[in-house]
Amino acid sequence: MSRKLPLLMALACGVGVANVYFPQALTPLIADGLGVAPATAAIVATVTQLGYAVGIFLLVPLGDRLPRRPLITGLLATTGLALLVAGLAPATGLLLAAGAVVGVATVVPQLLLPMAAGLVEPDRRGSVIGTLQAGLIGGILLARTFGGVLGEHLGWRAPYLVAAVLTGLLAVVLGLALPGNAPAVHDRYPTLLTDTLRMVRGERQLRRSVYFQVTLFGGFSAAWTALALLVTGPTYGMDTQAVGLLALIGAGSMFCAPAAGRWVDRFGADRVNLWCILAALAAAAVLTAGSMGGVAGLVALAAGLLLLDVAVQCGQVANQARIFALRPEARSRLNTGYMTCAFLGGSAGSWLGTRAYVQLAWGAVCALIALAALLALTAYLVGHRRRHDDRDARPQPIGAAR
Repeated sequence: MSRKLPLLMALACGVGVANVYFPQALTPLIADGLGVAPATAAIVATVTQLGYAVGIFLLVPLGDRLPRRPLITGLLATTGLALLVAGLAPATGLLLAAGAVVGVATVVPQLLLPMAAGLVEPDRRGSVIGTLQAGLIGGILLARTFGGVLGEHLGWRAPYLVAAVLTGLLAVVLGLALPGNAPAVHDRYPTLLTDTLRMVRGERQLRRSVYFQVTLFGGFSAAWTALALLVTGPTYGMDTQAVGLLALIGAGSMFCAPAAGRWVDRFGADRVNLWCILAALAAAAVLTAGSMGGVAGLVALAAGLLLLDVAVQCGQVANQARIFALRPEARSRLNTGYMTCAFLGGSAGSWLGTRAYVQLAWGAVCALIALAALLALTAYLVGHRRRHDDRDARPQPIGAAR
């Protein structure tokens, strides 16, 4: 792998995943533009995330079966067309349908990550995954800035139309730049899907990564989905552009991902996961002050969101480094199981975050984030104790001290 290719792949990860996230900043604008309730408009973001989870499960396993370059370019072209339809949709029905197709097709980052892991030596894997993850983080966080600022000035349709053009250009560039590859396996498509389910059930380390990401990413999605309602509501009375600016502050976490990759190479994935879980707990406490309003509340929101973003994205680096070390010939299927579960958790977090805010206000959203982090901490402690028990149960050499 050349030095420039990881950077291009990181850019592609960012542009690709942004299509899933910029609708989160458009909820109030879509509600006004189409004359629907904010909770109804928020379903657009939830449906897109659900589509992403479905697309990961159905399409990413094909990365082990088909040449990745034509698969990636074809999916990008489909995403661009779906974004164009969404930007021109006259009503919520067509918008929801197009958003679902966007989610299903924009799984390119989850094909690029295992591809990159297979192009480098094991001792560089964490670093390269961290580079691509930095692009992914930038796309996730800057997507809200892109959607909020552009939507505020040009209307909610503009981000969809601009994203359609950018995605089409990306399809052309990657079609020229990506190396060709031979399929890793020749199994039939149903076998690929059943293998994915079997790996989730049978690979303990994969389940460990899944649980960490489902919990933290669920809290992350709850925070960001409810944030647009908080900032544009009576507590702050601001516009969606403010949501974009808060996301821009959170984009600082993208600079931590390459460092997280190096920490994984040096200290191991488990230790990095523990640091991330504790950071998410601290973020929940800081975000609670966001309900105060005013300058102090905005500072608390910015600090808490930055801390939460760092926790989730660095944890993602650790989790994927762990699973990509398991079975080289099945990296796409391992990533499929992991990311499908993660985005199901994210979709649940978006739904729960919206309901918690509408029914019980911002403090309930913060409590939801804390609960998710505590569940992750419990899983970490149980797994840590199990490893010690397994180690103690191993037969000791003859003559070893007891």
